[in-house]
Amino acid sequence: MNDPTVRPDTDPAAPPERWHSRILGPVFYPSALIVLALIVMSFIAPEAMESMFGHAKTWVADEAGWFTVLTVAGFLVFIVGIAISGFGRLKLGPDHSSPDYSYATWFAMLFAAGMGIGLMFFGVAEPIMHYAEPPVGDAQTVAAARQAMRITFFHWGIHAWAIYAVVALSLAYFAYRHGLPLRIRSSLYPLIGDRIHGPIGHAVDTFAVLGTIFGLATSLGLGVIQINAGLNYLFDTPVGTTTQVILISLITLIATGSVVSGLDKGVRRLSELNMIMAVALLAFVLIAGPTVYLMQTFVQNTGMYISNVFAMTFNLYAYESRGTWLGGWTLFYWGWWIAWSPFVGMFIARISRGRTIREFVIGVLLVPLGFTFLWMTIYGNTALHMVMVDGATQLVDAVAADSSVAIFQFLENLPFSTITSGLATALVVIFFVTSSDSGSLVIDMLTTKGEEESPVWQRIFWALAEGIVAIALLLAGGLAALQAATIASALPFTVVMILMCWGMVRAMRLEVVKRTSLRDARVAPVGIGAGGDWKARLRSLAHHPMQKEVLTFLQTQVRPAFEDVAAELRKQNLEVAVEEGDDGRVWLQVGHGEEMDFFYSVRPVPYEPPSFMFEDPRRRRKETDRFYRGEVHLREGGQDYDVMGWRKDELIHDVLDQYQRHIHFLNVVR
Repeated sequence: MNDPTVRPDTDPAAPPERWHSRILGPVFYPSALIVLALIVMSFIAPEAMESMFGHAKTWVADEAGWFTVLTVAGFLVFIVGIAISGFGRLKLGPDHSSPDYSYATWFAMLFAAGMGIGLMFFGVAEPIMHYAEPPVGDAQTVAAARQAMRITFFHWGIHAWAIYAVVALSLAYFAYRHGLPLRIRSSLYPLIGDRIHGPIGHAVDTFAVLGTIFGLATSLGLGVIQINAGLNYLFDTPVGTTTQVILISLITLIATGSVVSGLDKGVRRLSELNMIMAVALLAFVLIAGPTVYLMQTFVQNTGMYISNVFAMTFNLYAYESRGTWLGGWTLFYWGWWIAWSPFVGMFIARISRGRTIREFVIGVLLVPLGFTFLWMTIYGNTALHMVMVDGATQLVDAVAADSSVAIFQFLENLPFSTITSGLATALVVIFFVTSSDSGSLVIDMLTTKGEEESPVWQRIFWALAEGIVAIALLLAGGLAALQAATIASALPFTVVMILMCWGMVRAMRLEVVKRTSLRDARVAPVGIGAGGDWKARLRSLAHHPMQKEVLTFLQTQVRPAFEDVAAELRKQNLEVAVEEGDDGRVWLQVGHGEEMDFFYSVRPVPYEPPSFMFEDPRRRRKETDRFYRGEVHLREGGQDYDVMGWRKDELIHDVLDQYQRHIHFLNVVR
């Protein structure tokens, strides 16, 4: 007898599982081969790869920059439009579902999603760099400082979260409401149907994997450059590619250990520590810096951003011929957010089940935005205050020479600089680890069959691959190569995101139409058929009448019903007419003098039969295949319900129901 306590996967007699049995080959192998080819080429011919990345970045900036800017603007308009439309009432889950997390917990996790290595790297560097070299106007002036914060807010503002929201909403909607896999490909189901499980779906997920790899590599590359600068400041560790490669190797091994330990033990604990340290450092800078000035600039920066966001959205600096600046800043950020969106989007989707689309969009767009703006104000405006008021002009020179040292040169002008610099370095290390292991888990999900847990070796492979790609990009040109790879890899996924938006609109529109039709549909009265026989009613539902049958119904049931109603209404001294049209339609019209007349018509309306009515659904339809409905039309137009098969008294009651609504309307507008 078999022992029921022995699970099949632990049965000693069961055949051993093959090492590749759980991987999704059509996504895993192309992604792995492309990544490995890039790594090999970067080690063999770093100069050639640097040149290739440079040309790719230039081409995207010069030839496709307008497309990227326009598309990102479209994502923002799309996601806001979805929220304020009727689609906003749909839930990310069944109608009866409730959110998995309270508002406080959900907001906290969205708050965590908005943090990353980029905030540490660019919090001081970007405002100072725009202040020193503004795209428009004179450098190192009050106007340049205002412009620097406006541009920084723009790059880290609502557009980034609109990109994340598009991907997250698509994943959550199709996974939780339609039961599709939590994968990028699922958003294309309304467009291509079951073919999402074929080559097209595999290609879409492959683009997502590659975009995530390059987005992660960019963050890891920026992080290790900054860690190197911090160690140099603290311990005189030499700055250079060799040191950075060693650092990436060591920290990638730590991240790999976190990935192997799993989401709850590794990622969650590091994320919690990450949050505590980040908030502590932020609070220190706020208190040690010009606190009142920072609160003033936070309000003013937010106001400037809101008043200028539309103009900045479409600014390509075409008249200033600043295409190089656009490619190095705005297009880099848009590419970074797009490449990062599968990772962040999947995280947001997994914590948002049960929310309505409207509250989802409001939360995702506004909650992390507030913290990001506060971070950039406290760091950026404190740095500008140091330069403009305190005379710390060496900060501008240091950032211009090496942007990675910005945070440490900045902290040197505040108390306890050694302690805070050590804390900042540790924070970047933890950012590095959490980004790597979280990204590895997302890539695992995209390259594993079904909803099964990925094999440990695969998680290790992707964690190591991310670190090696970061090393390869550093060898192939450093920060410039990181920017170029991000911009180039984001372009194909931008097209995928456009298709995601299209798929969501089609699916949501169909769902709203279904919901409206179910709510507003007029169904046949319960007593239809001989003696209210339910079998007769069922036969009526399954019956698809031809034109001749509907025309006969109009003459034998509808017209007599109208005549009986007209006779009673004439006794009330009303002008009533019952008439017919050339196509067989019959209508009843009741005059109300100067007020709006009542109109009720039943028309024979042809429609295509459903495919299941044919033995071969692929055969070409013929004119004789068309069935007919007896649809009700009022003065406002068709009401989308069929009265074919109703009895005479049932038709009369429907006419009276509609007439009563008409009388109520006249009473309201008198």
